[in-house]
Amino acid sequence: MPRMLDVSDAVRAEIGDEEADRLLVGDNAPGSYDCTSCRTPGDSEQERTSTVLFIGDETAVLAFAHATCLPSQVVQVTEEQLQGAVRSITAEEGFGTAAPQQAVLGVTSGLVLIAGELHPALVVEPTAPIVRPGSMGVGDDFLPLLIEQGFMPLTVIESVPHVLHGWSVLLAMGQLHAVLQPGANGAGQVAWWQAHQPLQVTEGWRAAANKHQQVLMFAAPVGSIGRQPREDLLRDALDKAAANGKLVAAALPLAGT
Repeated sequence: MPRMLDVSDAVRAEIGDEEADRLLVGDNAPGSYDCTSCRTPGDSEQERTSTVLFIGDETAVLAFAHATCLPSQVVQVTEEQLQGAVRSITAEEGFGTAAPQQAVLGVTSGLVLIAGELHPALVVEPTAPIVRPGSMGVGDDFLPLLIEQGFMPLTVIESVPHVLHGWSVLLAMGQLHAVLQPGANGAGQVAWWQAHQPLQVTEGWRAAANKHQQVLMFAAPVGSIGRQPREDLLRDALDKAAANGKLVAAALPLAGT
C-alpha cells in the first residue's frame, strides 16, 4: 500500500531516485514507526510522514518523523552523534532531538522538605543540551519545552507545585519504572522517560509517595544540578538552580505502588 511519505529533494539526491521511489510505493517504508523527533508512534499509512536522513562521516541512517514534527530533510552530523542517534531511535530516551544529541535524561530520587513536610521528588537533568524538534540550533530548549507542557518555572522552593494532570509517575513493585505523559491526539499515556532497568527508591521515598499519591518532578538544564550524593546537597543544588532561573516543576500523580 502506498505510504503517506514526504521525501524531500535533498533526501532523494542522497538516497537516489530508485530508493526514493521504492519508499514512496511502500516497499521499504515501515507502516508504523517511532517519530525520531517526538518519540511517539506514527503510521505512514494513516498520517503524513517525513523521511529524515542523518548523515555521518561514514554512515547514513534513514529515520521517520511525523510531518507535523519535522520536514523531510538531510541532517549532517558527526559519526559519534550518529551512533547516539541510532541508540535514541531504537530506545526511548525521553525527548528526541532533531539534530541527534547524545542526551540521556538523568533521574535522581530524593525527599524534599517543603513547609515542614517531606515530599517524594524526582530531579531530571539531561546529560547534554536538548534542542527543539525541528531546530538546527545549538541552544538548550529543555525548560521551554517543559513549560509548554505545563511545568512551571520556580525561583524559590517554598510551596508544593501545581498538579500536572495527564502526566504520572509509574511505580511498580516498589521500583521506579517511568514518567508518563499524555499521548498525541488524546491517545493514552506514553513514556516521556523510561528506566532501562527499574530504579530502586528508599522506603522513606516510597512511603511519602504512597502518602501524598503524587511525586514532585523538578527539571533543570544540563550542568545545573549534577549528581549529588546526599539529599541535603541535592536540595542546595535545587535552590541554587531555582535562584538562577533554571528550574521548572510540577506535581505528578502516582501510578502504581
